[in-house]
Amino acid sequence: MSKTAQAASATIAKMVYGFGGGVADGDASMKNLLGGKGANLAEMSNLGLPVPPGFTITTEVCTAFYANGRAYPDGLKEAVDAALVRVGELVDREFADPARPLLVSVRSGARASMPGMMDTVLNLGLNDETVKGLAALSGDERFAYDSYRRFIQMYSNVVLGLDHHAFEEILETYKEDNDFILDTELSASDWKEIISAYKKEVKDASDRDFPQDANDQLWGAITAVFGSWRNERANVYRRLQGIPESWGTAVNVQAMVFGNMGATSATGVAFTRDPSTGENIRYGEFLINAQGEDVVAGIRTPQPIMKARRIAMGENEPSMEEAMPAAFGELSGIFQKLETHYRDMQDIEFTVQEGKLWMLQTRNGKRTAAASMKIAVDMCREGLISEEEAVGRVDPHSLDQLLHPTLDPDAPRDLFLSGLPASPGAASGEIVFSSDEAERLSQEGRNVILVRVETSPEDIHGMHAARAIVTARGGMTSHAAVVARGMGRPCVCGAGDLRINEASGELEAAGRKLSKGDTITVDGAAGKVYVGEVAKIEPELHGDFAELMSWADKHRRMQVRANAETPHDAEVARGFGAEGIGLCRTEHMFFDADRIVAVRRMILAETKEGRESALAKLLPMQRSDFEALFKVMAGLPVTVRLLDPPLHEFLPHSDEEIEEVAASSGVDAAKLKRRAQSLHEFNPMLGHRGCRLGVSYPEIYEMQTRAIIEAAIGVARETGNPVIPEIMVPLVGEARELAFVKERIDAIAREVISAAGVELEYLVGTMIELPRAALTADKIAADAEFFSFGTNDLTQTTFGLSRDDSASFLSDYLRTKIYEVDPFVTLDDEGVGELVRIAVEKGRRARPGLKLGICGEHGGDPKSIRIVEGIGLDYVSCSPYRTPIARLAAAQAALQKGDA
Repeated sequence: MSKTAQAASATIAKMVYGFGGGVADGDASMKNLLGGKGANLAEMSNLGLPVPPGFTITTEVCTAFYANGRAYPDGLKEAVDAALVRVGELVDREFADPARPLLVSVRSGARASMPGMMDTVLNLGLNDETVKGLAALSGDERFAYDSYRRFIQMYSNVVLGLDHHAFEEILETYKEDNDFILDTELSASDWKEIISAYKKEVKDASDRDFPQDANDQLWGAITAVFGSWRNERANVYRRLQGIPESWGTAVNVQAMVFGNMGATSATGVAFTRDPSTGENIRYGEFLINAQGEDVVAGIRTPQPIMKARRIAMGENEPSMEEAMPAAFGELSGIFQKLETHYRDMQDIEFTVQEGKLWMLQTRNGKRTAAASMKIAVDMCREGLISEEEAVGRVDPHSLDQLLHPTLDPDAPRDLFLSGLPASPGAASGEIVFSSDEAERLSQEGRNVILVRVETSPEDIHGMHAARAIVTARGGMTSHAAVVARGMGRPCVCGAGDLRINEASGELEAAGRKLSKGDTITVDGAAGKVYVGEVAKIEPELHGDFAELMSWADKHRRMQVRANAETPHDAEVARGFGAEGIGLCRTEHMFFDADRIVAVRRMILAETKEGRESALAKLLPMQRSDFEALFKVMAGLPVTVRLLDPPLHEFLPHSDEEIEEVAASSGVDAAKLKRRAQSLHEFNPMLGHRGCRLGVSYPEIYEMQTRAIIEAAIGVARETGNPVIPEIMVPLVGEARELAFVKERIDAIAREVISAAGVELEYLVGTMIELPRAALTADKIAADAEFFSFGTNDLTQTTFGLSRDDSASFLSDYLRTKIYEVDPFVTLDDEGVGELVRIAVEKGRRARPGLKLGICGEHGGDPKSIRIVEGIGLDYVSCSPYRTPIARLAAAQAALQKGDA
């Protein structure tokens, strides 16, 4: 062992934690060390629940494993051997003993749930000799050899790296040749033939025999599970979910219990509440005579555990409640005990072995946004959790799911197929059959629906790219269902009539065929797929949403505004609870067809008089824009940013466009082309834009100021609501720039207010979007009554990155961990965040009442909101549809800050 490895092992006080027999070395509070699965197995053991004994190898060992070049710390083997002996004593078995073999499962278990992303091996310890011992002990030779063939297939794929499809093809070919339909029809002799074929496949594919030594099997599986922490699907999932690679995974080794020992045995997955709707009803599925992987992998379509749900689904096979009433009754009691103990909805895996119930896992269950909200609100009403906890239980990002459309109930529809309603929501798109194609077409801006026989963890990138997912196999707790719900994608699973022919690019259901590229619509809530695009409607947010948001508003400190420049956007923002407009981009108003001509004439004018003449035509249009916004906002603050982009953006560029514009506006084409060329800049982002326009062409900002003040006076008179406009000067980097522009703003404002014979309060402030502005904020605050941090440009100018051009290489920076996150998505706390802190401290020192906000895209990002809550900003501003996300995130940030 290297000195590095020895040093690492010396720092790990305990590498293996046991559980079972009513006691455990760990508990639920040790999730970071034992992973979620290991911590909860220990906790259930401590609660006296029936848990098969086992042990957990800690996440610290995973960290050391990678730090030491995939070598284990000194002493780990001895600790594992000792733990195996204890497990064997608890179940009266011995590992590798041919007569009384202890068989184990080897599973991953990170601190954050990553369903299906890492590897699992079941039935480990079986070989040509121990399978005979298992047959003798169980009295069921068929069961023993069924378990052995499962182990060979799983171990060969997970540990030896062989393609699992090769083994599935062997089994399917054997069944077809012998007229078998279900796996349960195969006898012990059939399984022996399959096992021989499997072992031959291993030999042919790997040039080595299938391992027969149980200890070699064990360490191969442990190494494979640790290795799966960095497999491609786990890497993708961590990136999508924001899970740090440094956390590592634990490995859980546990005595096997068998759900495939005949009609009195079963395996299942259940939730203590409905993970799709949040209703307080038991929800789950099970399979008789099966192992756990059969349920989650979608190999067989399982049955519901509840009789009422079986009846509602029109199924004939008995539910667990009917087929195994004693085990179901015990499971129901455990549901209640676990939910009360953990104070959250639980996702449970269980096995029934010859009538005896065993608990294999519990964890806080993944759920849809609607379910998350209902569960949080209901549990608060039930007294299980407080309002503050309810607010903290809902992921702000998940609220996006509630803003997705649903099918219009009055819209015509052409039903193509039905399946299980695995994840709610509705989406339309073109059919694709592969995850790679889904990702490629999505990147081209096309909406796609991923249609698969079944999904596996390797499909994670395609599922993320798709608008919805449809699978022929699998139940409500299959991989497709669980992952789709977590991503907020509509999903229909278990569409048994669906036949997919990837070779011909066709799918068929009920005698009808569709082809790759055809458009379909998925209704995940109803489990239906329709031909073509079906009209959709926007959701209405009320009930549990309204109650949770009212609690969030009670506990947050920062205000939440919206970025909006049209009455429609403003109305949407108000409907979502926005408390003002934090950014009105006036340039967006200039691109309307009836205005662009006047804008271009203003730009082409060679004299101030010519520009003022053109601006006079724009004045009533701008005034009308602001009046509409002020009316919608009804006295709430509205921050209007004066013209920001360079003037060349309003001019045509190609010769064809120049000729077209010249003809439509009566302007000489040659003159238009010369002016466009004279305004061309090599780096316009740092060019003649923002307040620099106000210095060169003061009349532009004077017109806009006049329009703002006149609109405010007019709306205040008309409605009786006070209007306090906030006029924002962009791209200030020098205090004298703001002083120059503000002097002209004040002059126009005084003139208009005096002429109207009224009193009107207004504020003048600036965007802090240049590092120099942040560093000299005390000087700028002499004239600025508010700062709004434009973190889009502040990020660009701090990093020296173009947001428009950096996309081509930012993925490399994220992949290589140079950047942990995209700085345009989440605020860079160390760099950009530090500039914000400096500006806040200097600005408020110079002007104690200085109002502070953020209006970049970061204003709707929960992680960024947490940062600016810590800095002490007064408000965040984001897109209208992200307003609820910002409200909830601001509340969580305030509560977390209070707890710190």
